[in-house]
Amino acid sequence: MRIHFIAIGGAAMHNLAIALSTKDGYIVTGSDDEIFDPAKSHLEEYGLLPDQMGWHAGRITTDLDAVILGMHAREDNAELIRAKELGIPIYSFPEYLYEQTKDKIRIVVGGSHGKTTTTAMILHSLQQLGIESDYMVGAGIANFDRMVRLSDTAKVAVFEGDEYLTSPLDHRSKFLLYHPNIAILTGIAWDHINVFPTFEEYVETFRKFVGLIEPNGEFIYFEGDANLCKLADDARTDIKRHPYNTLPYKVKNSVVCLEYPEELPLRIFGEHNLQNMHAAAIAIERLVAMLKIDISKKQIYEALSSFGGAKNRLEKIFDNNNLVVFKDFAHSPSKLLATVHAVRQQYPKKRLVACMELHTFSSLMSDFLPHYKGCMKEADTAFVYYNPEVVAHKKLATITPEQVEEGFGGGVEVFTDSKQLKSRLEQLDYSNTVLLLMSSGTFDGLQFNEIFER
Repeated sequence: MRIHFIAIGGAAMHNLAIALSTKDGYIVTGSDDEIFDPAKSHLEEYGLLPDQMGWHAGRITTDLDAVILGMHAREDNAELIRAKELGIPIYSFPEYLYEQTKDKIRIVVGGSHGKTTTTAMILHSLQQLGIESDYMVGAGIANFDRMVRLSDTAKVAVFEGDEYLTSPLDHRSKFLLYHPNIAILTGIAWDHINVFPTFEEYVETFRKFVGLIEPNGEFIYFEGDANLCKLADDARTDIKRHPYNTLPYKVKNSVVCLEYPEELPLRIFGEHNLQNMHAAAIAIERLVAMLKIDISKKQIYEALSSFGGAKNRLEKIFDNNNLVVFKDFAHSPSKLLATVHAVRQQYPKKRLVACMELHTFSSLMSDFLPHYKGCMKEADTAFVYYNPEVVAHKKLATITPEQVEEGFGGGVEVFTDSKQLKSRLEQLDYSNTVLLLMSSGTFDGLQFNEIFER
C-alpha cells in the first residue's frame, strides 16, 4: 500500500503517518508547506520528512493507493486537485482511522473537556491488564511511543473523539466518522464558535454522535450534565446507558485515595479526574464483557490507580516542596474552571498563581469572553495573556485588555507582551506557592523554567 499525506506535519497526521510506516507492506510519503518540532524531528527519525516544503502536483502519481488529507490543506491545494483528477481515493484523518479499525471494537471518548485524559486512562489500564489495542490520543502517555497505533492484531481500538471539523472537504465533526461500540461523553460546554455559532448547533453534533453508536452499543455519560442526560433520554432504545459521577474519595497526606471498590491511593487528583476515571472504568468493564475476558472490577481499578496523567494535562513539571508548577492544556472556560478548582482543592494551604493564554479562535472573540467570568476566581493571583498579532492573524476583531479583564469578571492582570508577563512573574515571591500554567499554545515561546528554577 502506497499512502501519501497532504499536510503531514500536523500533530495527529504525522503520528498516523509514522504508525502506518511501521506496518508491513506500507510505503508512506507526505508533504506540507511548513513543519515544526516535535513533528519535524519525529518524521525525520522515520525517514518521512519531505525533501522540500510546499505542494507539488508531481508527487501525486497513479501508483498511490490513497491520499490522506489534513485540516491544514485547502481546497485549492495542487496535490489535492491532482489526486481528484487521477481518481485516487481521498480520506480524511478520521475516515482512514475508521477504515483501518471497522472490524474492531471501538471505544470513542468525546466531550468538551477531559477526553484526552479519559482516553489516556483507558489506554494505560488496557496496557496494564494485557489487552492489546490500537488507538489515537491527543497527548503523550508514559510507556506509549506514539499518539497513534494501528495493527493487524489488536481486537480493540480506542479513539479520542474531537467535535471539530473533519477536513476542508468534509465539515462533519471528526467523531461522527468513528461509529463507536462504546461511547463516552464527558460534558458539553460551548466551544469552537467559529464552527458552531450557537450553543444549540454545538449540542446537535453531540446528538448526532450518540445516534451513530453501533446497534446494541453502550453510552457512558456524565450524569451531572443536563444536556447529556437529555441526549441519553432521547437515545435509541437498543443503546445501553451508563451514567457516571465523581468516584468516592478522601485525601490522606495530600494523596487522593479511592474509597470504592476499596481504598486505593491514586497518582492523579481533582474531582474532574475522578469523574474521568469512573467513565474509563465503566468502559473497560463493558469491553471486558464484550471480549469475554475474566477480569474483575478490582483489577480494573488497580490498573487505573497507577495512571500518572497525560502530557500537558495537569502535568507536574517542577516541585521543590516550596514551589510546585503544573502545566495544563486548559483554554476554554469549562476546562479553566475545572483545572483551577482541582489545584485549589489539592493545595488549600498554598498560594495559587494561575497564568493562562487566550490562544484559540473562540477565546479571542469579544462575544465569547464573558463565558470566562469567574473561571479563575479561586486563584490568589491570576494572569491572562494574549498576543494581538494572533488576533489579527485569525482575522478577528481587535480586543482590548479592558475587555478581557471585564470578560473574566475582574480580578485578573492582562498582558499583551510576553516579556512584560515574564517580568511580572519574576517579581513574585514563590514561597509556599503553586504556579499553574494553562494554554493550548506556548505563550509565544516564553521559557517559564527560567523563572521558577532561579
